[in-house]
Amino acid sequence: MDKKQAQEKINELRKLLNQYGYEYHVLDQPSVPDAEYDEKLNELQKLEEQFPELITEDSPTQRVGGEPLEGFEKVQHRVPMLSLGNAFNEQDVRDFARRASQGVDGDISFVCELKIDGLAVSLTYENGKFVRGATRGDGTTGEDITSNLKTIRSIPLSLKEPETIEVRGEAFMPHKSFLKLNEERLANEEEPFANPRNVAAGSLRQLDPKIAAKRNLDIFLYAVGEWENSDVTTHSGRLERLKELGFKTNPEWRKCSTVEEVMEFVEYWTKERPNLNYEIDGIVIKVDSLNQQEELGFTAKSPRWAIAYKFPAEEAMTRLKEIELSVGRTGVVTPTAILDPVRIAGSTVQRATLHNEDLIREQDLRIGDTVVIKKAGDIIPKVVRVVEEKRTGEEKEFHMPDECPACGSELVRLEGEVALRCMNPSCPAQLMEGLIHFVSRNAMNIDGLGEKVIIQLFQEELIHTIADLYRLEREELLKLERMGEKSVDNLLKAIEASKENSLERLLFGLGIRFIGAKAAKTLAMEFETMEKLQNATYEEIIAIDEIGEKMADAIAQYFQEEKVKDLLEELAELGINMEYKGPKKAEAADEDHVFAGKTVVLTGKMESYTRSEAKELIEALGGSVTGSVSKKTDFLIAGEDAGSKYEKAQKLGVTIWDEQQLKEALGSVSP
Repeated sequence: MDKKQAQEKINELRKLLNQYGYEYHVLDQPSVPDAEYDEKLNELQKLEEQFPELITEDSPTQRVGGEPLEGFEKVQHRVPMLSLGNAFNEQDVRDFARRASQGVDGDISFVCELKIDGLAVSLTYENGKFVRGATRGDGTTGEDITSNLKTIRSIPLSLKEPETIEVRGEAFMPHKSFLKLNEERLANEEEPFANPRNVAAGSLRQLDPKIAAKRNLDIFLYAVGEWENSDVTTHSGRLERLKELGFKTNPEWRKCSTVEEVMEFVEYWTKERPNLNYEIDGIVIKVDSLNQQEELGFTAKSPRWAIAYKFPAEEAMTRLKEIELSVGRTGVVTPTAILDPVRIAGSTVQRATLHNEDLIREQDLRIGDTVVIKKAGDIIPKVVRVVEEKRTGEEKEFHMPDECPACGSELVRLEGEVALRCMNPSCPAQLMEGLIHFVSRNAMNIDGLGEKVIIQLFQEELIHTIADLYRLEREELLKLERMGEKSVDNLLKAIEASKENSLERLLFGLGIRFIGAKAAKTLAMEFETMEKLQNATYEEIIAIDEIGEKMADAIAQYFQEEKVKDLLEELAELGINMEYKGPKKAEAADEDHVFAGKTVVLTGKMESYTRSEAKELIEALGGSVTGSVSKKTDFLIAGEDAGSKYEKAQKLGVTIWDEQQLKEALGSVSP
């Protein structure tokens, strides 16, 4: 067989195998026996071995998992993957529907979908070919897990039409796959996994794709991030169109015209969820019209046009064995209930939060009590109440100590607070928790420095402060358990790379009281350098929008401490960046800029900016960038190949600018 004949045969086999795979994994309607599929796949593999130059990324043979990866690359989501607000009862749903109806013109309808309990992922296709898959991450930045996602056979490697599209969905492990996997682990005398969600998430974050390939994961696609040339106008229409393109969508969705219909759907699946072959933890309710979604817009964290109804938390009864104390990075001492193991909402629970001493007193909790626990939002276990009728008289009252369990310093309760706090800045527990926070994803984001590694380094006395992280040496790391040459080299590279982070990550990582990731970004954008922020007065800080009195006071006090000044000087000497690297704040006041308070839509390709760069710059100047054109749009910025958004903007009379006009408006502001 020559190369031309081989190519023809390979094309024929791929087309056939893709069709068989679609029928089996997406439609759940196999048309041929497994043996016939395997025979065709084997034939294709042999041809590709004979003609390796004919292997393509979308061949069915590429699903088995390639070589292990050294680490996951970061992926910037061009459209953020925001989380949803929650509803816990019928009134919450009615309030959501009322707000949505009041925020738009015309009648409103909703689409209800099952909320799959898995791992949210993004899939990108260019001209119909699967090119990249990523985790949700923090909603803005995820991890490239393309190799692992290719092992999920219900994900098409090529679409039925040459669409360029980014879709979102939930990867999960079916119950049958989960039970089979745990049977195998028990047979091998291994610990069984706690629940399907953890296995799905863990499988897709394995550096060896062959592990994911063995886990028999599945996926449902339910949303679109970007779809430049689509003329679909409703969410329900998108679900139908995704199905036509070859994506696996969940058939259990319903379009509803009233809240009563929505609640009927909710009540039905509250009862029927145990009969599904996968875990669900609620119902997602979305406004169907895409134009109405655009009108409703977003809050900082979630869309106003969608909400997640969470099923009532499952409860279970168990015994409170003891109460354990832990010290956080701010010195707060938190009690945790240690329980007899009990299975609840798909996993085994042995610990539950007790928050503080007042809660223990209110519930009259005693060591040895029989208690009822539930998972708040099906995630965090908490003690609901004591079963007093089961008391034997042998239960013991619990009293919070006067001294810190980690360092022995006196515990104090600050005015207006319920928590007991250790005020010793050298407390080892606080230092360790501070280090764990510093390397975390939203702070310095140092890959390979998880909680276990930090604890190990701290216990071996290799680190005491965050500055010590940047003095770690290869030879001393190689002496530690489970630290091979490759992992040590990768860790040191990640530590070195973190030196280049923008100022807001360092600010958040320092753990200044009341300063979260968003406030850190606001401060970094305002002052631009650590030196300017250090020298800022309380009045200058409190003048910033979004910075309140407590925050301003905490910042001012923090930078007055000599230890802090010494630490920052030390970090600067070690090469840690002390400047903001994001888009600069507009010089001449946001209020006067042409984009201030305006809604902008970007379309087409631009030469000078990526879509995300243009978005950041416009937002830095007080504008808001949205994904689709509506009557509320003020500007459409049109690059090459602008498509349907350009036509819609013309019809609505929206101001349309080209890239040159955008550059002139942005002026000296740079990415």
